Amino acid sequence: MTHDLRRELILSAAKRCFAQHGFAGTTTKSVAAAASISEGLLFKHFPTKSALYAEILAEECEADPGLHKLLGLPPSTETLVILIRGMVGHFQEVLAAPEQEEAQRMRLMIISHLNDGEFARLLFEKVGRLIGAAFTGALEQAIAQGDASRVGNTPLNLFWFAHHTAMMASLARLPPVPTLPYGNDPGLERQLCEFILRGIGLTEAAIARYIDLEISPDLLPAVTTESA
Repeated sequence: MTHDLRRELILSAAKRCFAQHGFAGTTTKSVAAAASISEGLLFKHFPTKSALYAEILAEECEADPGLHKLLGLPPSTETLVILIRGMVGHFQEVLAAPEQEEAQRMRLMIISHLNDGEFARLLFEKVGRLIGAAFTGALEQAIAQGDASRVGNTPLNLFWFAHHTAMMASLARLPPVPTLPYGNDPGLERQLCEFILRGIGLTEAAIARYIDLEISPDLLPAVTTESA
């Protein structure tokens, strides 16, 4: 059996195990058994359970047709605003089902930061590789068009600042009783988008021009990882 085929069989078995038992209840031994291989052979493909889970989440993102269309948009100020609105909207949608899988993944990200950070590190690496270039390309075009000023010397940092802002704002609303008063503000999503867009350097005129444009539903990523 080829390396790639064995890898796909492991991922298929792992998806079944994680779906049935969750992250905490799944072991590399159970995944190996489900794939009919030894645990040692599994480790040749995926050194840890976190690496295996992060790869599954990344594959889900890459298979999302909405995300593919979004990342296929030409670099522009409008694309940049759509990316930010999609990111903020994604994290806000997680709140609609706080006990479902996506919210559990967000909790897992936080737990990872409090422990060895492996899962968070792996997932951030994959998210950055998937979306980072589209963000920086759109930002550079916005600067060239005069719709944004340059902030700092590392554009990709701005992507992470935006991502962390959106994620932490959602985290504050994840408990049944929000941890911050703004959790009940119906205009929070728009305000959060405006805050991020200003922070990455967009002009007020550019924000006003694009913030209320209707986004086609087929351009919005599904509520899966990334997002974590």
